[in-house]
Amino acid sequence: MNLTRIDQAPEYFAPNHDHMQCLRLQGHEAGPAVQLWMGMSILEPGGQTALNPSPIEKHYVVLEGSLTVVSELDGVQTRHILNRFDSCRFAPGESRQIINHTQDVARILLAMPFDPPAA
Repeated sequence: MNLTRIDQAPEYFAPNHDHMQCLRLQGHEAGPAVQLWMGMSILEPGGQTALNPSPIEKHYVVLEGSLTVVSELDGVQTRHILNRFDSCRFAPGESRQIINHTQDVARILLAMPFDPPAA
């Protein structure tokens, strides 16, 4: 078993993530993992990611607050508001953006595999 206490979770810095603190909960520098890693992002009011695609699928769960999630795939853009305990999945190649549109801090749990799917 690998245990990570929240007050000891390593911080990491993701490109195009503004006004956010990103913590590694499992995997990478937080400890051993074989197939996926987990993190928690803390978004200040106005915090957001850029609308970018990723070759790796991503799963998010809102732990606290409310967020706007934007998806773009094959030229079609959708926008949804997620509240506490709502979740979403972004497919490989799907552009995604997460925005804290509120005046309160929001926290999300992120889980994603280490590698993109095999071709």
